[in-house]
Amino acid sequence: MAFSEQAVRAALAQVIDPDTRCDLVSGMAIRAVRVEGAAVAVDVELGYPARSQFEPMRARVVAALEAIGVQGAQVSVASRIASHAVQRGVKLIPGVRNIIAVASGKGGVGKSTTAVNLALALAAEGARVGILDADIYGPSIPTMLGISGRPESLVQNTMEPLVGHDIQANSIGFIIPSSDSPMVWRGPMVTQALEQLLTQTRWRDLDYLVVDLPPGTGDIQLTLSQRVPVTGAVIVTTPQDIALLDARKGLRMFQKVNIPILGLVENMSMHICSNCGHAEPIFGSGGGQKMATDYEVELLGQLPLDIRIREQADAGKPSVVAEPDGAIAAAYLAIARRVAVKIADLDRDMTSRFPNIVVQNT
Repeated sequence: MAFSEQAVRAALAQVIDPDTRCDLVSGMAIRAVRVEGAAVAVDVELGYPARSQFEPMRARVVAALEAIGVQGAQVSVASRIASHAVQRGVKLIPGVRNIIAVASGKGGVGKSTTAVNLALALAAEGARVGILDADIYGPSIPTMLGISGRPESLVQNTMEPLVGHDIQANSIGFIIPSSDSPMVWRGPMVTQALEQLLTQTRWRDLDYLVVDLPPGTGDIQLTLSQRVPVTGAVIVTTPQDIALLDARKGLRMFQKVNIPILGLVENMSMHICSNCGHAEPIFGSGGGQKMATDYEVELLGQLPLDIRIREQADAGKPSVVAEPDGAIAAAYLAIARRVAVKIADLDRDMTSRFPNIVVQNT
């Protein structure tokens, strides 16, 4: 039985990607369709990392083709991460395709824990990922990744990133003499340190660089928005009113400097009792969803207040690597895919395709 390419594409248009929430045809995920009589081959290319979803996606495509009578279809699924547009006039960082800022209005909402698990989840889904600890006064990424030591300098005025759990990292915490050494610096010194950590680190072919920002809307956030090519921002909050009030300020700051808001993550949405498993919203409920609705952004996910998240991060093995098949890791993976999908929907960076125009007097 022979098939037409049109019939095959019509069948593929019925396959919905649960992460993009679009069908494969309108979502432009079909890279190629090859039909030779009864033999059909389809290449699916996702614009976001989703290694854990390759086999389920392949199964959906095969089922859709079998529904029209295709037997033994050859289906491949892969991902390709592109660079996306950033603020106008901001110089790009060599070796980095996309920068994700993770921010919060106030401290204590689990922003750093979210940032490191987001980075690890993106890596688990097949992306090349780095993380920059921009919290100069309170660096925590070295502890959370279980990394010690100092960055090497193999090329003058540069630093090599350290590696933990297969992601590249840099932090002022790697450079200061000891973990309890205070950073008694004024604003200009802090912003200079951030720029040096970002631009002098020799990041190696990253699809995503996650930047863990300090809480608030101060010097570092302003420097980030004016001098760092940020693809988009993720805002972390808890359901309680005080945290939401400050989170709104952080969100509005990024909107004012034209950095896309990729979405909100609500931490500590539900307390899980370690003895009986009882769930209770001790910080309130519905706050993250209401904020997302008010500002027309996506609630990317909700994470519980679970002692294991804290224990695993303190031990240098965050949830995504400590329990990769657990429910908490699954929540972070789902958030990571949604973040990556939101980035994939943004305008692509076309600057590398523009020719260099040189004007000379002759």
